[in-house]
Amino acid sequence: MTEPASQRIAIIGGGPAGSLLAILLARRGLKPVVIERGPQFSYTAPRGGRSINLALAARGIAALRRAGIEAEVAKLMIPMRGRMVHDLSGAQRFLPYGQRATEEIYSVSRATLNTLLYELAAQRYGVEYRFGEQCVGVEADGTPLIESRDGARRRLVADIVLAADGAGSEVRRALVATGAIAAREDLLDHGYKELTLAARGGEFALEPNALHIWPRGGFMLIGLPNPDRTFTATLFLPHRGEPSFASVGPGQARAFFDREFADAVPLIQGLEHDYAEHPVGQLGTVHCRPWSFANRVLLVGDAAHAIVPFHGQGMNAAFEDCITLDALTAKHESTGGHDWPAIFAAFEADRAPNARAIAEMALENYREMRDEVRDAKFELRAALSFELERRFPGRFIPRYSMVMFHPEIPYAEAQRRGAAQTGILDELSASTDSLATVDFTRAGRLVESLL
Repeated sequence: MTEPASQRIAIIGGGPAGSLLAILLARRGLKPVVIERGPQFSYTAPRGGRSINLALAARGIAALRRAGIEAEVAKLMIPMRGRMVHDLSGAQRFLPYGQRATEEIYSVSRATLNTLLYELAAQRYGVEYRFGEQCVGVEADGTPLIESRDGARRRLVADIVLAADGAGSEVRRALVATGAIAAREDLLDHGYKELTLAARGGEFALEPNALHIWPRGGFMLIGLPNPDRTFTATLFLPHRGEPSFASVGPGQARAFFDREFADAVPLIQGLEHDYAEHPVGQLGTVHCRPWSFANRVLLVGDAAHAIVPFHGQGMNAAFEDCITLDALTAKHESTGGHDWPAIFAAFEADRAPNARAIAEMALENYREMRDEVRDAKFELRAALSFELERRFPGRFIPRYSMVMFHPEIPYAEAQRRGAAQTGILDELSASTDSLATVDFTRAGRLVESLL
């Protein structure tokens, strides 16, 4: 079955994934219309205290390169070459992400990236955006119902609907409500609250080319650099228990931060005010099946598979969705149009296993960031990983590196190979505390037999 060449394509959600997808489709001569519930994107719009900085890695950069906009986005990027771990005394340890100069990730402001992608889509590629319009339901034939700011409702005229409306996707929830698809949202029992670490004398007060972590076992504070020399600081804390957002209210915030994050406190201007005013954000994983309905509606990115942010891969995974969908659009194109049922089926078959894999790895990385990085054994295993990578290039690649720096390795393959490598690291480090005493002859046999 093919659609006519004049098919009308709507993208619901104008965030990073929606705008990137619009650019990719426009480059193919299609004319998508983007429906965005919020106001027009602007570099001067208030941040609102709920937008975690985005981490851009190799997978996301590969997507930007495919769209021809890598150079423009690069101007927004601040490189982070590793984790700077702050202990309770204020001492800092730098743990590199990789061992090559190119193995770094990048801090990007969500709001600034949103605005840039919108401008590129609208001005360079002529994509039409309709701001202030929200999906409030989906009819039995897959037609979305759209409500504008004045409360007026209408049926969205579109042959194909690509829903990139995020973790709280109204399209997904509407499809679930009608029984068209099944989905669940596994909320983490931890939330987050965002604060700001100020600049000092107009310069970064902390090392700018690192992701700063204050791991405290069960909770943590992180800091990502911004172009204005501040850091976006995000506190991750349980909702209940001690300590938690339930037990640490605005009146207890100062004492809590003085006790747990003393070296950060002088940089948090207006701590009590911002702690009180900024809401607690929810964290969770979305599981959904199928990702499409009626051969005309497809869920993309977080709408289909939102994950927790602890591997810095949410946007990168969504961008991979975009380039996969773009490639399938090219593959299933003919003189009669596009075979959208085939595109939708192939898209889910390719992306669903990888979405499950990165969702699981992201949860595991939270435990690593808040707990394991404090352990000396963690540093030994990291050093051993790098040494095995040097001795067995192409065969042993640390799992973190596979996820962050090797877009040619699918997430599911990184997870599978990572599990085997964890076994190797466990065995080699079990009886030693020093890299110098690792049995590398034995290591070679293990790598040969398991990888």
